[in-house]
Amino acid sequence: MIAIGSDHGGFAMKEDLKAHLTDQHVEYEDFGTDSPKSVDYPDVAKKVCEAVLSGKCEKGILVCGTGIGMSICANKFHGIRAALCGDCYSAEMTRKHNDANVLCLGGRVIGIELAKCIVDTWLSNEFIGSYHQNRLDKIAKVERGEDF
Repeated sequence: MIAIGSDHGGFAMKEDLKAHLTDQHVEYEDFGTDSPKSVDYPDVAKKVCEAVLSGKCEKGILVCGTGIGMSICANKFHGIRAALCGDCYSAEMTRKHNDANVLCLGGRVIGIELAKCIVDTWLSNEFIGSYHQNRLDKIAKVERGEDF
């Protein structure tokens, strides 16, 4: 199950991505917004991140105008590793090396066909572990305010 959400700047892309996920037989839950009317992106990011952290959803996708605001907000949640991606290679690497559990996209920055490719790439790759786990452990220590 994928949690998906957007603010007004990412609403159109989110709607297109929902149709694409349906076509790919990927289950999702939409955490808003439900129109292009202005909303505060932290409200939506909070809902998606809480769904991922609770285990209700395995991963999350957030879309705003640039993807930057959603990425900044999502990364404030302990245990969320959000990655803003504008290309498929970054989407692949952020899953394989960083075990990103939230993908952020810029609805006003990239086109929908590229966004679909990024989502497909991100969803089809898994964390490879190995020495990358050591790096994630260090990130977790930073989150806890510990030295390493």
